[in-house]
Amino acid sequence: MSYLIRRLKTKKDVDAAIKTNEDLVVVLRFGRETDPSCLQLDEILAKTEPLLAKMASIYTIDIENVPVYREYFDISLIPATIFFFNGQHIKVDWGTPDHTKFIGSFRTKQDLIDVIETIYRGAMKGKLIVSSPIDPRNIPNYSLLYKDL
Repeated sequence: MSYLIRRLKTKKDVDAAIKTNEDLVVVLRFGRETDPSCLQLDEILAKTEPLLAKMASIYTIDIENVPVYREYFDISLIPATIFFFNGQHIKVDWGTPDHTKFIGSFRTKQDLIDVIETIYRGAMKGKLIVSSPIDPRNIPNYSLLYKDL
């Protein structure tokens, strides 16, 4: 299903998508096109894109094509979904230690719709972080390990 969603192949394409979409939530799915969990998320993204066309622009990005963003957002687990609004990174309090991205696939199409609506409404009010509308049981939990250097 990822062929139905616009793909960004270079850092320049990603930067342009983030900066040129005004008054729309930019949804960036970082992952691999052959990964089963990425394919599951891509199916949900493809089904919701027409419903959210006035609120969001959805893109997929192969993690290997943009190592700069992989390092900047510390993407070690895929799929990772990151949100922007008017060039600004929007964070979501998922109830996990990492508010910068959603790791894993959304369980239902409605979960994704609810998240994008919440981000859109919050961003239109100038908020840079919003609370997740998803039931905490539907949010995958991962243990993040931090290393002291």
